[in-house]
Amino acid sequence: MFKKLIIITLLLGTSLFADTIKIAVAANVSYAIDTLKDEFHLLYPDIKVQVALGSSGKLTAQIKNGAPYDLFMSANMKYPEALYSDGIAITEPKIYAKGGLAYLSTKNQNFTKGIHLVEEAIIEKIAVGNPKTAPYGQATREALKNAGLYEKIKNKFVYGESISQTVSYTVTATDMGFIAKSSLYSPRMAQYKKGIHWEIVNPQLYTPISQGIVLLKNAKANSEVKAFYDFILGEKARKILIDFGYLVP
Repeated sequence: MFKKLIIITLLLGTSLFADTIKIAVAANVSYAIDTLKDEFHLLYPDIKVQVALGSSGKLTAQIKNGAPYDLFMSANMKYPEALYSDGIAITEPKIYAKGGLAYLSTKNQNFTKGIHLVEEAIIEKIAVGNPKTAPYGQATREALKNAGLYEKIKNKFVYGESISQTVSYTVTATDMGFIAKSSLYSPRMAQYKKGIHWEIVNPQLYTPISQGIVLLKNAKANSEVKAFYDFILGEKARKILIDFGYLVP
């Protein structure tokens, strides 16, 4: 009788958690992920989605160290490709979105000067993503170098470990910041207007930010995670991502 009770308890415990999936999501997607989850929930009301947000570099380190994530939505292709090469990801990385850079100031600025506005004396501190951990930080560095500005202004940089932290620094602690274009489509950023507070970084200045998705070892034979994976690569998610300023493949 005692053994039967243990078996029943274990089965119940397994069923309680079987429909909860754990996904690691790059910080730039934080502005769209709730909408994506809500749409997914309409299709699969019994599947719970647990999200861990962070810089792609730090999330990759966690995954390599055994963090129990089922799926990874990165801010670039480099990290998912590394996980696939190491056998930690069980699907080849696929591009689910392409992100762009923008530069933002909470104060009215003369954006007719373009990206060279960063050279102005009034711009004393500039928030940028850490290029070691944040793909959008890597793109920012590349864009500024190609514009011939990096060496001139690098002493102004305040680094955010993720793009969401960079956004926070931009609106609270610095004069300007280079952020994911997608962050400007969140409701709390609606007060900032294009051409007055922000402008798009010329995409010819940096390598397109192709964002990759992979299933991880924990997701093997897990139909719930596969459903979310297919959803992100499907038409409904594509429309949501476009609404948040992404380009989609």
